[in-house]
Amino acid sequence: MSYVPKILIIDDEPRMCDSLRVLLSSHGYETQTSYNGKEAIECLARDRFDLVLLDIIMPDMSGHQIMDYINSQSLETLVIVMTGHASVDSAVESLRRGAYDYLRKPFDFEQLERRVKNALNQNKLKREFELINGKLELTEKLYQYLINASPDIIFTLNHEGKFTFINGAVESLLGYKSEQLVGKHYTSIVFEEDIDKAKNVFNERRTGARSATGVELRLGCSENHNTPNSFLTVELKAMGMYDRAVDQQDKEFIGTYGVARDLTDHKRLEVQLLQAQKMEAIGTLAGGLAHDFNNLLMGIEGRTSLMLLDIDSNYPHFPHLKGIQDMVGRGADLTKQLLGFARGGKYEVGPTNLNKLIEKCSEMFGRTKKEVSIHEEYQKDIWTVEVDRTQIEQVLLNFYVNAWQAMPEGGDLYVKAENVRLYEGEVGPFGALPGSYVKVSVTDTGVGMDEETQRRIFDPFFTTKEMGRGTGLGLASAYGIINNHGGIINVDSKKGEGSTFNIYLPAAETLISEQSPEEREEEILQGDETILLVDDEDMMIDVGQEMLTATGYDVLSAKGGKEAIEVYKKNKDKIDIIILDMVMPDIGGGEVYDILKEINPDIKVLLASGYSISGQATEILKRGCDGFIQKPFNISQLSQEIRVILDH
Repeated sequence: MSYVPKILIIDDEPRMCDSLRVLLSSHGYETQTSYNGKEAIECLARDRFDLVLLDIIMPDMSGHQIMDYINSQSLETLVIVMTGHASVDSAVESLRRGAYDYLRKPFDFEQLERRVKNALNQNKLKREFELINGKLELTEKLYQYLINASPDIIFTLNHEGKFTFINGAVESLLGYKSEQLVGKHYTSIVFEEDIDKAKNVFNERRTGARSATGVELRLGCSENHNTPNSFLTVELKAMGMYDRAVDQQDKEFIGTYGVARDLTDHKRLEVQLLQAQKMEAIGTLAGGLAHDFNNLLMGIEGRTSLMLLDIDSNYPHFPHLKGIQDMVGRGADLTKQLLGFARGGKYEVGPTNLNKLIEKCSEMFGRTKKEVSIHEEYQKDIWTVEVDRTQIEQVLLNFYVNAWQAMPEGGDLYVKAENVRLYEGEVGPFGALPGSYVKVSVTDTGVGMDEETQRRIFDPFFTTKEMGRGTGLGLASAYGIINNHGGIINVDSKKGEGSTFNIYLPAAETLISEQSPEEREEEILQGDETILLVDDEDMMIDVGQEMLTATGYDVLSAKGGKEAIEVYKKNKDKIDIIILDMVMPDIGGGEVYDILKEINPDIKVLLASGYSISGQATEILKRGCDGFIQKPFNISQLSQEIRVILDH
């Protein structure tokens, strides 16, 4: 009786489990299903499975925790991860934990069948190799199995190093047919610069010693093979074969057998992991710097706006005070760039017509840089996107400025917006989801870039300008902004032939309100209510109290979350609104809000932070918080936000 592979399907969606169970059972596999992590671990403890199909996000525990359990129990079970929340980070993390493969939902069942078959064949292959390890010959049956099953190149060599067998995978990976290589020396397909390394590998295998990790080297591709490179990077594992002998000391070396595994995807994920780790580390640093810097700017802006309350434009120092406010604004723009490539750096997101947004940016840029001719092409009925309009404007203006700097004598700038559909193979390398996107292209006729510059163009603080002439934050910020919107950004350029920057933003089904938001006037609105001001910094408490008092309010203050709760309990009957800092060392703004909400469900709260509205602030707003104000803000902005909440 032949062996029937057992598969465990773990997904919190019963329909998905049932569909996969029916599909896999029809192909002869034995299946079980689990709808949560606890149930899945009980199944794994009770029974042996060849393969697990694993959803990453479930209500009681994550798929990564289940993978940790499989690893801790040393279960010989392969895992294929499947998730609708795909990203480079989650893919890399899954592979790091030992996942055999990674599928993004939605996937077609044919694709799943192929991946499952490959995984189970790999498992069977492993068992076969374990069985023949130490034996004296490879059977015809195993030859046939290797030909039909393995996605890896599997080969045998005679004692001279000539191929006696090589499986069909060599054709798809290198472009050679098996019969072309049988009888030829292995060096005929090894990349020339790696031949010495390959010789060392095969000479070591004459001793019968097994390599623990394998050796990385390059194999040359056929001239007719459709591949972007002339070589394929592989991990090579090989072992010597010996003829039978009564005296084991006299056994004769008769050749080598081994496996060469394609490392293309592994290398790509490795590069993306390094980029993701670098961006995450710098993003965390940038977010912290931006927060602290915004608090300092808040102190300067607050005191400046207080001084401007009592003077008019005839006052001798009025221009200087307005100049200080302008410089604070420029500082705030810099922190927005820092927050742009920090994780979760979106501010205020809304449904947007990109055609109108691009027209506005192009018109504004064109008025200041008349030496650049702008050519616009917009698809009619462009799809709606959910974006932070200010940040997308920032991305476009970065593209425009870079194009202008690349055309010192003037030139042409081509801007195009169109609807596109991207499929899995197109979005996979970027960690995005397949679907409908709006594509925006900005093309210049400038000096272009070499490959080395293109590889680093989105790195934070990388600049081609002279020292002191640029921060290197513009395109890094653009990269972070588009990534935070679930989109894709890339560049195509050749030295002397100009550059094209492309962004792809996910289309949304939301309708756009034709009424554009009105600009608020710089008017200071008065009030007479009582406000509780909560912040952990003395500077913020001092300037905040003065700003609020100047606009007519009674002010109570609390330095930190614990003190805020105590002050509110004692004065809850007279406090009308709370201005709550989001990041504090003792109790964070989110926890303070939840506690105050339990005390008084009708409480009114305005969040204030040097961070952006994304992430924690957005979650607090979803729980019923009334508003958010970004530091630094002036007395006019603060007074208007307070009245919006109190007069609602």
